[in-house]
This record gives sequence, C-alpha cells and structure tokens, in this order.
Amino acid sequence: MIGWIITFLVVALIAGLLGFTGIAGAAAGIAQILFWIFLVLLVISLVARALRGSPPV
Repeated sequence: MIGWIITFLVVALIAGLLGFTGIAGAAAGIAQILFWIFLVLLVISLVARALRGSPPV
C-alpha cells in the first residue's frame, strides 16, 4: 500500500511541475482515464465480493 502511495505522490509531483506547460492537458486526460478505469475495477471487485458472500467492510 505504501508503494502505491509513493507512486501516486511522484506522479502528482511530476504533473504539478508540468502543470504550467501544454503537457498539463495530456496529464489531465490521462488522470481522467485512470480515474474511470480504477472506478470500474472498484465496482467489479465489490460485485465479486458480494457474489462470494463476503460482507462488505
């Protein structure tokens, strides 16, 4: 979990540094795509967990 936190921190810092250039639009587009991918994965994992009979935490 700490590894993911550090990874996202580095990505956020790089996006912040590049935010004053034209790359900011591309970074925002990538962030939006990643948001939707992870949202779909969250929903899939919640449905799979519910179908297995495990109560949500």
